[in-house]
Amino acid sequence: MPRDMDYYTLLGVSREATEAEIRERFRSLAREAHPDRAPAWRRSEAEAKFQELAQAVNVLTHPESRKVYDFERSIKAATGAPADSVAQDYLAQGIAAYKEKRYAEAAGNFGLAARRDPKDVRTHHYLGLAAARSGDVRTAVRALEAALVIEPQNARLLVDAGAVFRQAGLLYKAEKAYQEAVRWDPSALEVRRALEEIRAQRAERERSV
Repeated sequence: MPRDMDYYTLLGVSREATEAEIRERFRSLAREAHPDRAPAWRRSEAEAKFQELAQAVNVLTHPESRKVYDFERSIKAATGAPADSVAQDYLAQGIAAYKEKRYAEAAGNFGLAARRDPKDVRTHHYLGLAAARSGDVRTAVRALEAALVIEPQNARLLVDAGAVFRQAGLLYKAEKAYQEAVRWDPSALEVRRALEEIRAQRAERERSV
């Protein structure tokens, strides 16, 4: 697959598509693109296309692989003022460490990148995810709060922030983040379910006080 191919575009799904939606879309495309349906003279081309679809669905339906893929795509798509090369180097090192599940190391590099370029929402976002994975929930919460100050309407960021706030036991913050995520992406069924669970948790907590 060409390095600049976008898996979301290839499958024809949104960047917020759920795993179930992605799998269903793949099944639909795979039926049409299966090599057995192609004439002999197009078999090799059909096999290559089918492999591309399989690679895309394998990445986008694996949570860790999808996060890493999204990280890498966001770097390639970044626009605006010239990036701080040192910050970008830290960011790249953080992504590499995150991909290998060295979350504490990844968080350290993302933290350095964020200090070099405090207005870059990606570094705060990635720091929040990596810190949460490494068990440093306090740093994760601060990082995601900083990211939301920069981009309060970023649906993906709001979903991740909601999950981390929930992990930290900050149910009110989690509920607020999920509410905003649903407002910007009403079709996000998984987020709606998480929001309902949060509200049930808060109600149970209030009853037990």
